[in-house]
Amino acid sequence: MLPDRPPIFHLNSSPTLGGAEVYTGFLAHALQEGGWRNVIVTGRNASWWRDIQHGDIELREHDFRVRDDIAGIPDDALICVHAPLPKGLLDRLAARHRVLGLGHQAVYSSSIPYYYRAAHRLLPVSAHVAATLRAAGFSTVHETPLLGVAELGRRDTGAGIRQGAMVEWDQRKTRDRLLAWGEPFIEWMMPRRIFAKRLGLTLGVVSRLAPLKQFPALFTALMPALLRQPDVNLEVFGSAIGYRAYRELRRVLAPLGQRARFWGFQSNVGAVYAELDYLLTGLPEREALGLNVIEAQQCGTPVLAPAAPPFTETMIDGVTGYLYADPREDRGAGFQSALERARAMRPDPRFATEHLQRFSFAAFRARADAVFAAEAVQVASSGHA
Repeated sequence: MLPDRPPIFHLNSSPTLGGAEVYTGFLAHALQEGGWRNVIVTGRNASWWRDIQHGDIELREHDFRVRDDIAGIPDDALICVHAPLPKGLLDRLAARHRVLGLGHQAVYSSSIPYYYRAAHRLLPVSAHVAATLRAAGFSTVHETPLLGVAELGRRDTGAGIRQGAMVEWDQRKTRDRLLAWGEPFIEWMMPRRIFAKRLGLTLGVVSRLAPLKQFPALFTALMPALLRQPDVNLEVFGSAIGYRAYRELRRVLAPLGQRARFWGFQSNVGAVYAELDYLLTGLPEREALGLNVIEAQQCGTPVLAPAAPPFTETMIDGVTGYLYADPREDRGAGFQSALERARAMRPDPRFATEHLQRFSFAAFRARADAVFAAEAVQVASSGHA
């Protein structure tokens, strides 16, 4: 490690694996390769962290729900917060260290994570997130969005595509706890299906079915256009956060009948993208960056997305996919036109080399190194604040 680079402690208390956790992993990896020492502090029993390849990055467990202190953090360490933490812990950290808040989510309501307020500097993952932070009154937003990188290697198992877990059970709800208890018996009685691509145009969702993606609202608006296209098939890859979200999306997609299939969680997403004609995103305003958009393009799979940030940052219309007007405003007319363009010519995003270079690991590592080097200077020159 370079002597002028303080250690970086990444704090991520999330009990489930999502985009912010993937981002935490590859940010630490990029910084580690640049000569920084990185430690990722995770919640208890989040065993899936071990499945993400972090190389020689140290992993520590901490019970964020019980303890308001984290032992062993040097005074000169940079603290990088990736998920909500108890207020008391954040206040104590901010009093002793320079705290950086990763802007993993756009601000779209009055509900703002406290760590955004406690951080000395906010590091947005996109220009879209930066704009929403500034609009919400934050003056500590770094001017350079970190963006992201497609890191498919860690999840490419070489296996085929089988039906995975449909739901991440919400243990706070009695119904979800009972369904989670019975899931192993259901799986034993009903072997998981093996995916085979069908004739026609295959559109795919590759995402956690999280509220911020707004898939029910999206498909409610797109349904008239989809019903007019009988050869369009929809394949949904990703688990829902709680049974209610799964049930709601199934209800919205019911008019498509067998043309809509659910495949649950997938570890081998590289194989999934290879089977899709186009990736479908969710609605834009709550989205932060969309790692699946970057991943799909790196795999040669074009994208269909609403013409709004952050998708206008991560896509080029007609080159890496097709952008269309918000279907809530035009009743899906723009999506209908995008489908016609999609049928006429399927672009290969891999030819957009300059565009994709922005999302290469080397470019990401350079951006991260510059951002954290500037923050280290702040610590060295004027203390953590």
